[in-house]
Order: sequence, then structure tokens, then C-alpha cells
Amino acid sequence: MTNQLANETSPYLLQHAENPVDWMPWGTDALARSKDENKPIFLSIGYSACHWCHVMEHESFENEAIAKSLNERFVCVKVDREERPDLDQVYMNAVQIMTGRGGWPMSVFLTPDLEPFYGGTYWPPSRKMGMPGFDEVIMGVDDAWKNRKEMAIEQAGEMARRVQSVSAGQAAIPACEMETSLLENAGASMQRIFDFTHGGFGQAPKFPHAMDLQVLLRLWCRTGDQTSLDMVKLNLDKMAGGGIYDHLAGGFARYSVDERWLVPHFEKMLYDNALLAEVYIDAHLATREHAYAQTAKETLDYIIREMTDELGGFHSTEDADSEGVEGKFYVWSPTEVLEVLGTDRGDQFCYVYDITENGNFEGQNIPNLPKTIEQCAELKQWDVDELKQQLAEDREQLRQHRETRIRPGKDDKILASWNGLMIHSMSRAAIAFDSDVYRAAAVRAAEFVWERMRTSDGRLLHSWRNGEAKFNAYLEDYSYLANAFVTLYEATFDERWVGAACDLADQMLSRFQDSEHGGFFFTASDHERLIARNKDLHDSSVPSSTAMAATSLFRLGRLTGRTNYLDAAESAFQSTGDLVAKSPAAAGQMLITLDMMLGPFREIIIAAPASSSAEPDATDLLLRTIGASYSLNQVVACRRGDQSKTSPLDSAFADRAPQDASAMVYICEQFTCQAPIRVEEAARQFAAE
Repeated sequence: MTNQLANETSPYLLQHAENPVDWMPWGTDALARSKDENKPIFLSIGYSACHWCHVMEHESFENEAIAKSLNERFVCVKVDREERPDLDQVYMNAVQIMTGRGGWPMSVFLTPDLEPFYGGTYWPPSRKMGMPGFDEVIMGVDDAWKNRKEMAIEQAGEMARRVQSVSAGQAAIPACEMETSLLENAGASMQRIFDFTHGGFGQAPKFPHAMDLQVLLRLWCRTGDQTSLDMVKLNLDKMAGGGIYDHLAGGFARYSVDERWLVPHFEKMLYDNALLAEVYIDAHLATREHAYAQTAKETLDYIIREMTDELGGFHSTEDADSEGVEGKFYVWSPTEVLEVLGTDRGDQFCYVYDITENGNFEGQNIPNLPKTIEQCAELKQWDVDELKQQLAEDREQLRQHRETRIRPGKDDKILASWNGLMIHSMSRAAIAFDSDVYRAAAVRAAEFVWERMRTSDGRLLHSWRNGEAKFNAYLEDYSYLANAFVTLYEATFDERWVGAACDLADQMLSRFQDSEHGGFFFTASDHERLIARNKDLHDSSVPSSTAMAATSLFRLGRLTGRTNYLDAAESAFQSTGDLVAKSPAAAGQMLITLDMMLGPFREIIIAAPASSSAEPDATDLLLRTIGASYSLNQVVACRRGDQSKTSPLDSAFADRAPQDASAMVYICEQFTCQAPIRVEEAARQFAAE
């Protein structure tokens, strides 16, 4: 027997459609039922790749007795946090206030007016290890509602006011001046918590800090601080050599449970791989080390091969579990490796990738590189080039064998925000590596979102699955995509993407901007009314949507010359107050934007004649030179031939044209333009940087 979740599209909600719990999706029916029956709401929020969400489902939500107890006492509502980050933010604030911590599954009890009066995360079905049992929680909350209702409602009202005060407080924090010292302060703060042995920030469990690594790279570029670059390289080397990286198929798991990056929590998230691919691209451009380019390419190849919908959009996550066992898909025994590769190559592979009889994970083995391939070759007196070639062949053979196993579950919904992150990284790879493969993947995904995830009047929608797009988009969707479309324009010079970015920027300004205090709200002005309207100021596993709004608006403003975008970007920075000064670890994306704003920042405008040959011309060679350089504080525009049109870039190309059949390059920096130069001279200039 199914519940009402059977009519949903979210894989996470569908996982619970056969539960004996009478789940309802969040919506008018559930909220009205709570009021009509005067029952509290039990709100359970999670996501498909969440291991402990699966555990709580199996232990409690499939338990007939617990389900009966829930159904009799509450209106039970299940929410996919990836579909409804607005609800997740609001009620996570409440849980953190109540308990001092947060996480998923998130479990909150609400009054019919949607005010929270009790909450937590995972509870076992009955008391154990000092944790209250879910059965006790249910009875305790029910007793409070029936016998101390006025107190429960009063407590809920106070909690709602505290949650609202979090949003209100965001408008009152003091602003700080845009200064280079903020970047230097951030670097010093990161050094204090950096693990100079294993890389990463803090102790186990260790999460990738992609935005922080970007800040350190920019700080090194700005100041020449070698320690910043050394931190980035150590962190990237250790992650790429650890078990958190999938050495057979590419791509990174969510986090490592240990300090050495060996044992991952095995789920793979689209956003992690988008953010980390860009960091590895930048590390390659900054250092010219090929290994970073290889890691970025393998990660993006994994996304194209395993996480791309047949219509072009990118899927969301792959689960940690297969056949009910975490990590089963990914681990190996020496016997299995030797069966696939043969004795000689198998022994060699096991030596390099730490696959032993004792195992490094619950008696099995997670492939990882305790020593680099170069070190292994030296110790064994193997030819390093031959070894690398053999290992590449062996990894592919093992990957194909692994495909015969039962794969982890996949959440194949397509989110506009996360697709924005991956479109941006695919576009960065297309530029850096001059790759038509990554360029095509970025274009297909962008076309998918733009054509299938908007309403008839052009409003962006957040989520798509099985032919249905739903949920009015949030600030993260608009800001991530706007930034991605600027980068996609630079990868293709197709001006429709600048137009699309401007469309998104204009909607950000009209629907999300806080006209009173500056900055942006997470939800649109006509969004469903919740107990609080939040601002998303802090980075989490993804960039702060306010910071990304500042990033996209600044880049777009410099590209198009629209000063209202630049003003809005500065307003977004100021709306974060002194966050970048006091909590730089929570403000990586805003620090990236600050680095752009501080400059120097340049616009490179190329006016070229139409190409008469399929062979690369001087303009193509210049663009490859620019793309292969670590020069992030710039935007690039290029038009070929007679491209008179109505476009947001018309002002950038006004009175700028080829001369004597030669492409001309116009470089402006800090609102001052240099004399135009021929494309050949520009190529020499950029090559020398």
C-alpha cells in the first residue's frame, strides 16, 4: 500500500512511498489537514544520498508500530531538502537553536501554524547509546501537545521569533570596507586550522573546502605568498591520492571520515565535483602541473559518462550504498584484482593502490595512493612512463569489471542551481583545455535548463525529473546559472548566453533584492509565506547564494557595462557585513568576489574579421593563450565579422571593429582603456604574462 508520496517525482520522496507512515508532501493539503484536525506536523527532511536518512527509514519509518503511532498523532510530511532548500534553511535554524547542532535526517514537530516546538536529527527506534528512542520522542511530544498545549504553542512561538531574529539580524550586522587585508586575514585564519601533514582544514571528518582553496590560490597570485600555494597543492595532492577520489572512474565522494582522506562517505554529489573540478583546473593553470589537469578531466569525464541525462542536464547524486551496504560497489580484494588483471599486472596494481589481504576498510580495500606513482616506480625500479601507461589500462579494465556489479542508487533529478555549478566548470575546462567535448556538454546542459526549466513567462524553476519541472527557483538557481552563462559565453562567444545571464540578473534584482537593507533574500518576493524569509550569507557545501549573486552580477556588469549590476554586486557584498572579516571560513565565495572587486580587473574585447578557414587563425591562437593562463580577474568578449545585432554586448563593441582585415584587441582595466592593438601583438603580450 502506498502513501501520497507515490505521486511525487523526487527519488528521495519516492523511496518512502511504500512506508506504512501516512506521508504527505509539503503543500496546501498537508497544511490544511493539520489545521482541520488540530494535529501537529511531523516534518522529516532528508535527501536521497543521506546514509542516516536510509537508516532511520529502515529502523523507524518501515516499522509498523512506530508508523501507527505517528499516523494517529501527527500529520506526517516528508521533504527533499534538495527540492526545498528554503524549508531546510528555516527549520535547520530552529533545530540548531534547540539542540546546538544540525544535520540530516532532520526531524521537527510543528504547530498547525508551522512554528517548531521540538526537533532533532536521527533518533534510533528505541533508546540506545544514551540517545532517546524515537518511540519515546513521539509519546513525549504527543503528551506535551495534549496535556501542555498552551505551553507548547508558547514555546513554538518563541522559537519562531528566534528563527525570525536570525533573518532580522542579517540586516543589522555592520559592514566592512573592501580591503586587501581581508584576503590576507582569511589566509592567516586558514593557516591556523590547516593540516600541514595530510592537507585539509581541521580534523576528521574532513570535507573538501573548494572555495577556500580558490581564495588561497588568489591570495598567492596577488601577494606571492608561497605558503598559500603550498597549502593548495598539499590539499589537492592528498585528496587526489586518497580514497575520497575514485581512481577507476574519476570523481570525488562527499567527504572523508578520517584525517588522511582514505575512507570516504561514498556518495558522490554533483556540486562537489563541479567545485573541485574547477579548483584542479585552476591549480593546473597556476602551476602547469599535468596531474591537476588529469584529475579535473577524469572528474568531468565521470560526470559526462555517468551523471548526464539523455536530454543533456546533469543528475544530482549517486548514493553511498549498494545492496544495502555502504561502499560495496567501490571496494576490492587482491583476489578479485588478480582475476581481472592477471598475476603480474594484478600484483603491480595492488602494490601501487594499497590493496592488501588485510584490507584498509572493513576487510576490503579502497584503492588509494599512499605513495605517488613516481615514488612506486623508483622504489621498484620500474620505468615510470611504462608504469603510468599500464596503470591507465588496468584502471579502465577494473572500471569495466566494476560495472558488472550492482550500482549505487542515483538521484536523477536535475537542479538548476547544481547544473549551474557544473555548466560553469565544464565551460572553464572547455576554455582551459580548448576542449569541444566539455564545451558541448556545457551547452547541452544550459540549453536543457533554459528550454525545459522555465515557465511560459520566463520564470526559472528549480527542479526537473521525468518531464516535469517544478518549484519556483531560489536565489541559488538564478545566481549560479547567471555566473555559469557568463562563463559559457566566454567558452562559445554565443551571445544568447549573455542575454540569458542578463535575464536572470534582472529577475534577481526584481524578485529577490532587499530594497531596504541591500543584498538579496533566498526566496522571491511572491514565494510561499514561511515563518521567516532568510538570507543565505554563509558558504556551506555550496557557495552562499548571496555571494554568488555578487560574483555573477560583478562579472556581468563588467562584461556589459551595466552599472546597475555593479552597484547590486557591491550591495550584496555590504549585506554580508563583517562576515568576511570575522568568519572567513564561511565566506570563501564572497572573498573570491572581493578579489575581483579589488582588482585589477580587465575587460578584453576582440573584434575579428569573419574566419574564412576551418584552420585556427590568429584570433583562435590568442583565445587559446588567454584560456591557458591563470588570469581570473577578467572577462573576455569576441565578435567575428559583421555581427550587428541587438545584444547586451552592443555597447562593448560600439566603435570597435577589425582594421585592415586584422583582428583588433581592446583592453580596459579599472575603467581605463588602452590603445587598441593587433591580435598578434596581443598574443605576444599575453604569452609573456
